[in-house]
Amino acid sequence: MSIAVECQKRPEGSKPRALRRQGLIPAALYGHNGAESVSLTVKSKDAQTLLKNASINNTLIDVNIPDISWNGRAIIREVQTHPWKKTLFHLSFFSVSAGETLELVVPIKLVGKAAGVKDGGILDQSLTEFNISCTPINIPEFIEIDVSNFEIGTNLTVGEVILPEGVTVIEEPERIVFAIVAPAKPVEETREETEIVTEELI
Repeated sequence: MSIAVECQKRPEGSKPRALRRQGLIPAALYGHNGAESVSLTVKSKDAQTLLKNASINNTLIDVNIPDISWNGRAIIREVQTHPWKKTLFHLSFFSVSAGETLELVVPIKLVGKAAGVKDGGILDQSLTEFNISCTPINIPEFIEIDVSNFEIGTNLTVGEVILPEGVTVIEEPERIVFAIVAPAKPVEETREETEIVTEELI
């Protein structure tokens, strides 16, 4: 799905609070011309729609800025919101080129039901997202892992994950993504065992 947003160049001397009262969200674009950045505004409604469809450091966006005759692909680098009201304050975009290697964060999606869980075990997931490296054309929405064949007492490490083409995980290969562990013994059973041991000692 193609995601696009149109921005306007921010008037010099404009105050962020005044802009927000006008229904505009302050923004900035980095990386489009070396170290140069440009201050922008985005219509509040457009910004809210964008954030519903795009993820930070993950989704490619077509950014159009008619005021400076610039159109290109970018990712959202940062979203600033009010600490408790969650009101949107500021957006930061970072321009990317087709062959550039990016470092991103993508969620892990577990699919299927583990054989060990069917036998009463518990799936203990240690990682819910991966830090990855890839080019813009290879950005995955998520990393999918099928857990169906995992029995009680087995686990999956980062190094064992099958990755989409062109994607590298920036994690220690030995880190455990998830494990299928045996269920804890019921409290009543533990008490009964304790009582038996106590009687034997007496």
